[in-house]
Amino acid sequence: MYTKKGDLGKTSILGQQNVDKDDLRIIAYGTVDELNSFIGLLSCQTEDSNLINELRAIQNTLFTVGSELASMPDVFEKLKLQAVGDEEVSMLETWIDAQTVLLPELKSFVLPGGSTANSTAHIARTVCRRAERNCVTLSKAIEIRPEIITYLNRLSDYLFTFARTMTRLTQTKEIEWAPKKP
Repeated sequence: MYTKKGDLGKTSILGQQNVDKDDLRIIAYGTVDELNSFIGLLSCQTEDSNLINELRAIQNTLFTVGSELASMPDVFEKLKLQAVGDEEVSMLETWIDAQTVLLPELKSFVLPGGSTANSTAHIARTVCRRAERNCVTLSKAIEIRPEIITYLNRLSDYLFTFARTMTRLTQTKEIEWAPKKP
């Protein structure tokens, strides 16, 4: 399972050889890959089949996003994959709305914690935000489709809502932020 091609700090993307491993493109899709792994971990922390199906759909979309970021545009087109777009963003919004109606009104900022599932969802949310920032940085160097950034932005909202849903399902209490006052 090793090729030794990356031993000198280089890798390749679809359509281009010898890219530095710290290239903005590699950082962006590497963070999306990291996010996908946390989504997989999160899916192991619920038995709700609807939520698991949502997470699997997200993982598949993230794999496509990663493939697009890891490819030169002409090569990605040849893969004949449906690129992320409005449909995937709308689906996230539908899932957020469906979960939100079952949650108590949010009256304060909440801290990650209370359950492993809640904390894992918040870790995924923060990795998602980093992936979004990395894609914004990448978009300043090369053209990437804005739908990728929109999807990641909405996904972080979904993961916040998912964390709250995990609190409800694990019957734990949300930890409210208690700022120290002077």
